[in-house]
Amino acid sequence: MNYRHAFHAGNYADVLKHALLVQLVRALQRKERGFVFVDTHAGRGGYDLSIAAEGDARPREPEWPRGIGSLWDREDAPAAVRDYVGIVRGYDRSRGNLTAAPRYYPGSPWIARLVGRPQDRLELWERQPAECAALRSSFGGERRVSIHQADGYGAIKACLPPAERRALVLVDPPYEDQGEWAAVADALGEGLRRFAAGTYAAWYPLTARARATGFIESMSALDAPSLAAELVVDADGEGMRGCGVVVANPPWKFDDEARSIVAYLAEALPGAGSEGSVRWISTK
Repeated sequence: MNYRHAFHAGNYADVLKHALLVQLVRALQRKERGFVFVDTHAGRGGYDLSIAAEGDARPREPEWPRGIGSLWDREDAPAAVRDYVGIVRGYDRSRGNLTAAPRYYPGSPWIARLVGRPQDRLELWERQPAECAALRSSFGGERRVSIHQADGYGAIKACLPPAERRALVLVDPPYEDQGEWAAVADALGEGLRRFAAGTYAAWYPLTARARATGFIESMSALDAPSLAAELVVDADGEGMRGCGVVVANPPWKFDDEARSIVAYLAEALPGAGSEGSVRWISTK
């Protein structure tokens, strides 16, 4: 699949991924000691949702109205979802948007930075030169943020084990070719070998052609307790019908938070046959 994130920012996949990411960071912050957040495919850091309607060469229907837009004014969300939406709202306002609808959306680097404490550190990797340049500009040389223009899979070897002895690693590639599935599985396995105590999260698409079943089977073989949180918004869709996040070494009670998030999103986000699930795929 060809995934241009600037055109998909704020869609249901981002909502699921980032709502879970916020709670992973919050859980690690139950301890005072800092940790490192490693983002292997960081992108440009944040996105202007107005660009999503421009497309590559002709106007296209933006996806954020059926994602973050569907949650923007709802008041019935559980605490974890309200937490996430509040962070997005804060970022949107900090970028100068004073309208009622969202315009600026934070990617995972800014999600982690906005939730992070002074003792927490970010290692952001992005291979594409233009995206990495935008990422550097976005963070403006912040002291506890390191940015690398390099293949994100190299982050595992370069950053682990961390000096803090605590880590949260996000692997979120574009899945532009079938070899990406094996690369993600190898990256998580390598991470656990290098730093068994770390928490690892990987996003993946659910499509008619994607090899998610084999991917989950490979994740179940990891030498760590692991769970998969999945959201399907178009059960009969020919394209991306849903997505998931697998988490190895999830923090204590994170599965409860994940179930609350997924159940609410399956009800709140528009879609044909929307459904969600959180299941343990390994209890090692």
